[in-house]
Amino acid sequence: MIRIVSLDEPQAYRSPDLVFDGERGDLALNPLSDADAPGDFQAKAAIATQVLICLMTDARVEPSDLREGDVNKGWPGDGFDMAQGEAALGSTLWQLRRSRLSNVTPRDIEDRAGAALETLIEQGLAARVDVTAATEPEANRAMLSVALYGRDGAVSYQDRFALLWDQTNVV
Repeated sequence: MIRIVSLDEPQAYRSPDLVFDGERGDLALNPLSDADAPGDFQAKAAIATQVLICLMTDARVEPSDLREGDVNKGWPGDGFDMAQGEAALGSTLWQLRRSRLSNVTPRDIEDRAGAALETLIEQGLAARVDVTAATEPEANRAMLSVALYGRDGAVSYQDRFALLWDQTNVV
């Protein structure tokens, strides 16, 4: 679909929503019946999308942090800065899946998720981010709760995520 818009009446940028089904992420589309933007990218959950991008994008790590045979991750856009001093995108949660969940502490998860979400504070989207985690080794699952707060101290976003461990990929 192509849209032609007037330069005299600039349109607000609509950051597209990202949906995650537990395995893959994709951009959400509006139904053709949508009154505002039929068939266009859905843009109704900008904060949730930013949180998902921060947590679910694999961040690049130092080569010394890799085990033999590991391939470094990272978003290709981190190879250059659009703005001076721009922070790298993503989290290092992907490195935890190399370990058995019984060896991973909630603090490990909280530290990595918190570091990934720090960019939302730097960008002014949130004044504070709270991350809490709990592990359930018997279910191969960790629970992650994320809350973002505005300058007034009110919660602007809150959600819980399940991080699932695939024990067959653990050495």
